[in-house]
Amino acid sequence: MNFKEKKIKERKSSVKNSKEQIKQSNLYSRFQLKFKGNKIALIAFIILLFIIIVSFTAPLITPYNPTKSDIRQRLKPPTLNSPTKDGFPHIMGTDQQGRDVLSRLMYGGRVSISVAFTVVVISSLIGITIGIVSGYYGGWVDLLLMRLVDICSSFPGLLIALTFVMVLGPSQANLTLALLIVGWMVHARMARSQVLTIRESTMVEALQTIGCSKPRIFIIHIFPNILPQIITVFVLEMAHMIMAEANMSFLGYGIQPPASSWGLMIGDGREYITNAWWLVVFPGIIIAITILCLNIVGNWIKDEFNPIK
Repeated sequence: MNFKEKKIKERKSSVKNSKEQIKQSNLYSRFQLKFKGNKIALIAFIILLFIIIVSFTAPLITPYNPTKSDIRQRLKPPTLNSPTKDGFPHIMGTDQQGRDVLSRLMYGGRVSISVAFTVVVISSLIGITIGIVSGYYGGWVDLLLMRLVDICSSFPGLLIALTFVMVLGPSQANLTLALLIVGWMVHARMARSQVLTIRESTMVEALQTIGCSKPRIFIIHIFPNILPQIITVFVLEMAHMIMAEANMSFLGYGIQPPASSWGLMIGDGREYITNAWWLVVFPGIIIAITILCLNIVGNWIKDEFNPIK
């Protein structure tokens, strides 16, 4: 009897594992098919992934030290010829201190993407929590929280961030905190609007009628329906925060030397734009490509993985 029970248990476990493998395979196939159906989104995703990998592996692959100056190589234009016999060519030129532009772009990408990602993760957690509570409970809770969002949204975000950094001093930590202060409202508005739409649906009314608890309704039925919108706004806000960090660093209130970011590189190179165009053009191109790819991928996620569609 024990032997039979053991065999039955093994068969059930095998069937369960097979079902899970089939489910995972179906999910992967679905994702793969959707990407194949949109070549532009696939290309944008690959480019974005490449930029992220290159940025975060910069210490391993950069040909030069991004902070080491070499006045002998000052403002050298892009070239395929190596400055030394065994050296690597400055394929994107050098800056006013003789530093390799390509190496600084790689390190700068790590800083710019890290700041944007940190800001969006924390601001989305704060904003989505406020938006869900506001939309689901309604009444005076909704009124109070939305008036707070309205007050915070009534001031220009860049002006608030600049004022904050001017008071506390420019640094990466203060820049991240300043962008966090002005970045959570969009997540709150999005989460509230989605929850309000689903809360009034017949599905939620039926679940309430049969006695389902509010946490169960939210976790199992509401949250999966708003998840595509959360991911979409997350990706689009990444693009927004990369641009915001670039603006702040360009104005001198963001990342400080000798560290590097894309916005800081443009700010440092603007005085030499007539004689050394590569100091501004290459960081600008990287920012534009990254933001474009993020927008394409974000819109693709919204269109393809929306369960309400």
